[in-house]
Amino acid sequence: MIYLDNAATTPIAEAVRKAMEPFLASIYGNPSSTHEAGRQARQAVERARRTIAEWLDCDPRDLIFTSGGTEADNAALVGAYLARQQDRKHIVASAVEHHAVLHALSFLESLGAKVTLVPVDRRGFVDPADVVHALQPDTALVTVMAVNNELGTVEPVDEIARLVKRRDAQIIVHSDMVQALPVQRIGLARSDLDMATFSAHKIHGPKGIGLLYVRKHTPWQPILYGGNQELKRRGGTENVAGAIGFAAAVDALRDRFADHVAHLAALRDAFWASLADEPGVHRLSPPDAAPSILNVAFAGVRNDVLLMRLDLEGVMASAGSACTAGSLEPSHVIQACRLDEHVREAVRFSFSWQNTMEEVEQAARVVKDCVQLIRSRFTIS
Repeated sequence: MIYLDNAATTPIAEAVRKAMEPFLASIYGNPSSTHEAGRQARQAVERARRTIAEWLDCDPRDLIFTSGGTEADNAALVGAYLARQQDRKHIVASAVEHHAVLHALSFLESLGAKVTLVPVDRRGFVDPADVVHALQPDTALVTVMAVNNELGTVEPVDEIARLVKRRDAQIIVHSDMVQALPVQRIGLARSDLDMATFSAHKIHGPKGIGLLYVRKHTPWQPILYGGNQELKRRGGTENVAGAIGFAAAVDALRDRFADHVAHLAALRDAFWASLADEPGVHRLSPPDAAPSILNVAFAGVRNDVLLMRLDLEGVMASAGSACTAGSLEPSHVIQACRLDEHVREAVRFSFSWQNTMEEVEQAARVVKDCVQLIRSRFTIS
């Protein structure tokens, strides 16, 4: 099996699993309890928070543990809107955001929000000038992802935040940085971002744990109530083992970050070099995309057919869009990029530091064989 769907999730690292084990067995206290077992758990959670905050260059008190990136995105957007809805109801987002953002925005529209989706070019790139142009006197929030989860496009979020704040310092700026965490050295203290979201399972950490960064004094209110956890910002017993796993994954990332990124770039480039001579192949990811993601299309080859064939051959990839009722839903990202001719052909291959050069070279051979086989039997209808 060759796993090239790391943008969806990554296998948990051995060091992460070992770090979590005690908190799944002997250290089982509730962090809100005042007895010794509870204090042990509380101290462990706070150590994990400090570890992650150091890597993200932010105040640990500005980090809120969540159940993952989706909850963090929802909490960021809904919480910011609720805090500002009395005088500001307008939100600006890019057209290529993750569904965790887009669906949350649809919910906010049902509450009275006005949403402007900024278009992108064929690379999936958001022009900062277009974001500024979309601002209105009652804009409450701007949200633009840092790295696109389908194309790997790196968005200029720091520049966007700076320009937005220059226009109106009261606008809250958020970025979904889930796909950026594995490949970018993030410095929140040096950024004008007010909020950002992260998830552990993209960096070989556990599923079910994420983070919401909310800079001090940002207008925002919680969306989960029922306890005083997370400084009263998210009710519910903390996922202690998950927090420990997240911190362990960050430790592993930090220790070899430059090597990991270079390895990803080498894997991506070797994989593309092996595919580039295949007739009718199109690289949809831009040349300067994040090294973890490569989106390609093979003319005349349906992505659902190719993915099923690859799965049979032991190569796992993705179309970067949802499967519902047995049919592949067209990618909103590919459509927003006006790449409609490839909307049923686009396939995302995504890499992690655990992949080897031998794996990607073998996978490229399998992909080419499958494409040729499919072309001899099927065509796009």
